[in-house]
Amino acid sequence: MKIILMVRHAKSGLDNSLIDFDRKLTEQGKTDAKNMTIRLVEKNITIDLFISSPAARAQKTASIFMKELAAQKNNLKVIPALYEPSVKSFYEVIESVEDEANCIALFSHNPGITQFVNSLDCHPVYDMPTCAVYAFKIKSTHWNELQIAEKEFLFFDFPKNS
Repeated sequence: MKIILMVRHAKSGLDNSLIDFDRKLTEQGKTDAKNMTIRLVEKNITIDLFISSPAARAQKTASIFMKELAAQKNNLKVIPALYEPSVKSFYEVIESVEDEANCIALFSHNPGITQFVNSLDCHPVYDMPTCAVYAFKIKSTHWNELQIAEKEFLFFDFPKNS
């Protein structure tokens, strides 16, 4: 079994002096990211590999998760295809992961992340709010079998879901 956590970046500010790619997290976004990691700890989730969009807000969200979960910095891969991603991009990124990792977390953006989770046909969501975590597993020991493997929804959580 392989576990995948799809994480939308935390809340970011609309700073007109920055291009979209460089937008930073708000203080609320930083707090939300820390709180979501507490919920992952409560679920006994151990992430082997963190994969992020290169955008500042996605990387910062990933770094907060990593810090709070005491992950090693070398467990982060930055993948350009996760910025303004297509559904196909998510499949390609996940299917390229080495099989040694059993649980991965991908940090990315809407609308692509919502479109991807809905392509799985295991538990649709209408929208992935900021800092939402959608978790599912595939019944395979090989990441490259993502598209053909049976999928099982695990949970969907977000900061205002309390």
